[in-house]
Amino acid sequence: MKKNVLVKLRIQTEQAMGALGLKLAKSCRNQGAIIFLYGQLGAGKTTCARGILQGLGYLGPVKSPTYTLVEPYHVNKRAIYHFDFYRIKDPEELEYIGIRDYFSSEAICLVEWPEQGGALLPKADLSCYFELNADERNVKLVPNSRRGEAILERFEKNE
Repeated sequence: MKKNVLVKLRIQTEQAMGALGLKLAKSCRNQGAIIFLYGQLGAGKTTCARGILQGLGYLGPVKSPTYTLVEPYHVNKRAIYHFDFYRIKDPEELEYIGIRDYFSSEAICLVEWPEQGGALLPKADLSCYFELNADERNVKLVPNSRRGEAILERFEKNE
């Protein structure tokens, strides 16, 4: 895996955050991926996830899975799972939803608050770090696997 491969972005509007998600979707359209979304409340994680879902072809409303823990979507015969572990106090709670069953090589898994999942979660292909500033968001995209590197390479080519 290449070192020092990452993308840093400044996002100034909610619409631009959604556009980031659309671009990420285009970059991982033909493969599965595990994408971790890190950041404080209101930093843009769910907005980005919504953009990814829309970019993959989901046309309905996208709600935050804060209370359900996971929202499953099936688009064009593809499984997409949107997780939100904000309320998880103990990673063992994820065993009750059968967490290991969701992460297949063909699925796209979007995980908000992955730090709450501990060692029960597989390694992410791509980690997205969202930082909330006064009038903008700083976003850093970091690949953690060859698949993540390929996603970022396509991302950069589609600017």
